[in-house]
Amino acid sequence: MIVCHCMAITDTDIRRAVDWMRASDPETVITPGKVYRALGKRADCGGCLPLFIDTMSEQSTLAVPMHLRALRRAPTQGDLHERRPEGNRLSQQGAQE
Repeated sequence: MIVCHCMAITDTDIRRAVDWMRASDPETVITPGKVYRALGKRADCGGCLPLFIDTMSEQSTLAVPMHLRALRRAPTQGDLHERRPEGNRLSQQGAQE
């Protein structure tokens, strides 16, 4: 089935690209942009992206590896001010004005 008419990308192309990307780098986070680049193409109008993402999500190899899932949350967890200097916090700026 054709998923992207602008670039003539089929669901088979997407599945093969996802499988190839996972096989070549088991720790990579696979995004639609990376799949387009792997196919040597780029999104044109963007109308296909919902179906493109649905097709990608059907792949069992798309999942982010378990040891990489919490990396984004770990550095800021429990840190309400995200390491901003004291004077740059909104709550303190509002009190000074």
